[in-house]
Amino acid sequence: MPNTNSPYTAFATLLSSNGHPVSPAELHGLLLGRSCAGAGFDTEGWLADAAQLLEVDPSDNVRNALIGLQEMVKGELTGDDIAVVLLLPGDELPLVERAAALGQWCQGFLTGFGVNSGGLTLSTEAREVLGDLDAISQIQDALEESEDAENDYMEVMEYLRVAPLLLFTELAKPAAPAAKPSLH
Repeated sequence: MPNTNSPYTAFATLLSSNGHPVSPAELHGLLLGRSCAGAGFDTEGWLADAAQLLEVDPSDNVRNALIGLQEMVKGELTGDDIAVVLLLPGDELPLVERAAALGQWCQGFLTGFGVNSGGLTLSTEAREVLGDLDAISQIQDALEESEDAENDYMEVMEYLRVAPLLLFTELAKPAAPAAKPSLH
């Protein structure tokens, strides 16, 4: 039985009840992709990108959830932790559904990154990470439930928890330092 209290399920319910046929995984990926490409954490820019994916302007409750999601991501990317919490379905769902959400997350990430990365020079390592995300986004739903497939899923998920940090560290524009007071 699905965990109806999971953040993924709650967000999915919120989106679908407001007429948005988008997965929380794809939205989370979009947010991380744009953030890693240096878009910063401007709320209006994020809401504009999200509205394009949602295909309509979000209602107040969806808007508030999107802002909360951005605050969570900002804390993860700018904090001291070394991993991002992915907004994906829980382990109680079949592997096929979790793998599809993983692919949606990668598609969202690549979209958010692509829309916001104009003019960036990428290192070889950054290009490899984006290539990996592209390959993962093509994930097939022909996965069979098995221990090996479950282990592969977990390895990919762990990689995706660290990959955005690599890109963010390399590419995101650092916050402008506060102006030093004049000593006249």
